[in-house]
Amino acid sequence: MKSLIENRFSLLGLVLVALLALYGVAFATQPKAAAKPAPGPQKVPVVSVTAVCPDPAETDVGVITPPGGGGQGATTLLTGEKTLASLDTPGVLWHEKVPAKSGPLLVTSGGSMAAGLEAEQTRRETSGDQRGLAGVRCVEPVASTWLVGPGPAAADVTLHLTNADAAPAIAEVMVYSGEGPVVSDSGGVLTLKPGESRTVKVKDLAPSPLVMALEVRTSSGRVAAAARAIMRGGRGVDWLPVSAAPATRVVVPGIPGGGGKRELFVASVGESDTLVEVKALTPDGTYALKGRELVEVPAGSVATLDLSTGIGGQPSALLLTSDTPIVAGLAATGTGAKGDVAFTAGAAPIDLGSVVADNRTGKKKNSRLLLTAPDAAGKVRVQVLPRKGGAPEPFEVAVAGSRTKEVKLPEVDGAFAVVVLPLPGSGPVYGGRVMDERVKSGLLLTTQPLAAGRMWALVPPITESVAAVLP
Repeated sequence: MKSLIENRFSLLGLVLVALLALYGVAFATQPKAAAKPAPGPQKVPVVSVTAVCPDPAETDVGVITPPGGGGQGATTLLTGEKTLASLDTPGVLWHEKVPAKSGPLLVTSGGSMAAGLEAEQTRRETSGDQRGLAGVRCVEPVASTWLVGPGPAAADVTLHLTNADAAPAIAEVMVYSGEGPVVSDSGGVLTLKPGESRTVKVKDLAPSPLVMALEVRTSSGRVAAAARAIMRGGRGVDWLPVSAAPATRVVVPGIPGGGGKRELFVASVGESDTLVEVKALTPDGTYALKGRELVEVPAGSVATLDLSTGIGGQPSALLLTSDTPIVAGLAATGTGAKGDVAFTAGAAPIDLGSVVADNRTGKKKNSRLLLTAPDAAGKVRVQVLPRKGGAPEPFEVAVAGSRTKEVKLPEVDGAFAVVVLPLPGSGPVYGGRVMDERVKSGLLLTTQPLAAGRMWALVPPITESVAAVLP
């Protein structure tokens, strides 16, 4: 019996050897296919967008899809169960004041109305603790959001969280201060039901920081996150714009000219201390700030740098470089006892274009673009899309390399949107929109970094590969 089993296994071994030999011959003699370059990601138009305006009650909201899209599409504006509007025409600006006691405004768009969709809310107050212009780009639900600015000891900071998806989301709020990471008693972990919105006072998570960097990250689902800061002592109010993800090279655009305080916030989110090199990009060129060329940021903490005498008086941007990833933001405060505050933050280049959905000019109101080309020269096309009346002709703007250029927007009757598109051959361009208004009590001010337009998506290539089924 033992001999019979051994013979059977010997026969099986011979069969396997023969099959391997045949495979080797076939592989060696097969014709060699011409080498093909690996396909890259495909650029396709965005066909679905969701954005959340966090607190639009009694606030002016602008929503627009840039012209140029073809085919069918629709945009819907919802507050709770109520539909505020349905839009189906690209290039037409919807701009209205949202009724009081409205929850977050959910903007959903599909088809031809999705590519480039932009929404923004702006609130104007001329008295009280909330005096000022407070504007914010309506944000998308994402897995991670960074916000940088004053902490609860310097401002009343409220975090607005919305789960716009149909599944629950679990979000963790991480707060970094000048002394390092802050661990709250609750751990900063929140569960949001489908469609649920929630406001959180940052002082309940971290009571004492004067400055902070804050990350909202999800372990499940996606969350739209925004934060509003009401400065102590009646020093203005505004929303903190979303900061670009941590990187070793950060551009902070859209710093308005004029007098007042300019305070930089830099957070090191790595595990080691870092030195951050700071350069200013102005209309006259790029230069290191004397005596403030470097700022040391301990690991897991936030450092500040007063740049009032370095960049005050002229429009500018900042170029920050470091050895470890950082996030950054800046507070600009107007002059006088009733100066308003505005915030900008690290941003991405507008390689795919950018849209700002709410701007005003005329009657003591002013809107302008601050465009920066930190490397090679840039060139963009600017198109103004008014809420009513005909659109003026688009115009081109050249930005010299390593410089910032201020572009005044034309006087328009009523609200308007602005579309900025880079032209062929342009170097990377960063930007910000500054809007202000002169009132009896002083200057009202808000800024918004130009965000990359939601126009295109990069889809990875699909190829045949055994890696799909084999480790």
